[in-house]
Amino acid sequence: MGRVQTFDTATVVRAARTLFWERGYEDVSVPDLEEATGIRRSSLYHAFGNKRGVFDAAVESYLEDVVRPRLRPLQQPEVDPDALVAYLRGLRAALADGRPAAVQAGCLLLNAATAPVGRDEAVAQVVHAYRAELHAAFERGAVAAGTTAPQQVATLCTSAVVSAFVLARIDPAEAVATLDAVLAVLRPGVGARRAG
Repeated sequence: MGRVQTFDTATVVRAARTLFWERGYEDVSVPDLEEATGIRRSSLYHAFGNKRGVFDAAVESYLEDVVRPRLRPLQQPEVDPDALVAYLRGLRAALADGRPAAVQAGCLLLNAATAPVGRDEAVAQVVHAYRAELHAAFERGAVAAGTTAPQQVATLCTSAVVSAFVLARIDPAEAVATLDAVLAVLRPGVGARRAG
């Protein structure tokens, strides 16, 4: 007879996600996961296979619960012309506020990309897909805003967001300044608007 799971998987994954987000994959031990989730090692392994399985579930949760809700206005069939600037302003406000503590930790995926776990091909692919998803969403926002060079605007915004997330860990004020710089470039009309 199979083992009956006695915990809510989503709750456990969120607790693990916070731990990985704040400390990184390598600095989280299985005992740390047991303490953070309230679940014993045997139950974690039964549900996720191993520590890496918990991390993979945390990454998917991060994408679904944190990244994609913020990108959703840029991925709708009809994108508001102000959606790109609104996204950047919202991110800027979150970084300037500094709460929750995870915001100061930057981006879970970019942190992983710059750590040893980032050399794993599966992790590298997820990070690459994440950057591509950001770029595609930003390009849709730039098109909706009527820019003459939406691909270049998307590249600029993607670079600024990635930089801001990396800087958030070591210099939050500079992370905010990075977003302010790209917003200053976009505000005069979100790039040069198309004539007519």
